[in-house]
Amino acid sequence: MDIHNLQAFVAVATTGSFSRAAEQLCLTQPAVSKRITALEQQLGARLFDRIGRQITLTEAGQMLWPRAGHILAEMEDSRRAIANLDRATTGRLGIGTSHHIGLHRLPPVLRTFTANYPDVVLDLHFMDSEAACQAVERGELELGIVTLPPTPSPNLLTTAIWDDPLSIVVDHEHPLAARKRRNATVLAEYSAILPARGTYTRELLERAVTPLDIELRVGLSTNYLETIKMMVSVGLGWSILPQTMVDKAIRAIPITGFQLQRTLGVVSHTGRTQSNAARALVEQLLSRCSLSGGTPVY
Repeated sequence: MDIHNLQAFVAVATTGSFSRAAEQLCLTQPAVSKRITALEQQLGARLFDRIGRQITLTEAGQMLWPRAGHILAEMEDSRRAIANLDRATTGRLGIGTSHHIGLHRLPPVLRTFTANYPDVVLDLHFMDSEAACQAVERGELELGIVTLPPTPSPNLLTTAIWDDPLSIVVDHEHPLAARKRRNATVLAEYSAILPARGTYTRELLERAVTPLDIELRVGLSTNYLETIKMMVSVGLGWSILPQTMVDKAIRAIPITGFQLQRTLGVVSHTGRTQSNAARALVEQLLSRCSLSGGTPVY
């Protein structure tokens, strides 16, 4: 079975689009279609149903998808294991990270890493932490630098890098800012702007309020913390944000008996041989960043 054809199949199955798969593989769309056709002919089965612009996996395609991912992961793992024999730190390093971490945590680390390892090509993908963990688990990316999941998959190895304390935040004119006594139950009285359901930060908050038997009034949801901060600053509701994002535009308010913290760090696949580049980046993160404050140490 041709590896390039399998790569094209996995790319189309993952993106749900021939055009997006072509962009991902740096190929033309006809080239991707040709590879899929060749694979279908080789297997004697149709892998995708094409109805209008909708692309769906056939039963054969659904059966092949996880197996194709496993074959490609094994090939990549073999390549890395052989490359590691000469201890050279080179090659492409696929990383998934959130916009928040990419903006606020990684720049000084990546600047030093690229200076120390100029032969490493960083393939950086910005996505939700949850999507990055899934991509690592599927073998599509080698590392995720993310909000660590509260309950990690057994296929993922997690390495804590930064503590990330969270604060309840409001704008300066919000009624909560004027209250002298606040416990968690008062949060249910006001509209909230929260990360979308299913995100790790939202899960932490929901776990904290569930024993209190209160139901939050969620008016708006978005996964972008910078967007949440903007909406809080103009008075659209309260939210929960990392303490590092609190500035004069918003106000952090203490809630009696209510403290939340998430952990940021690295996820990798337990069954995958780490490349020299991945090991070097993880070692740099561990040596330069302090878990107590989450600030790069120089």
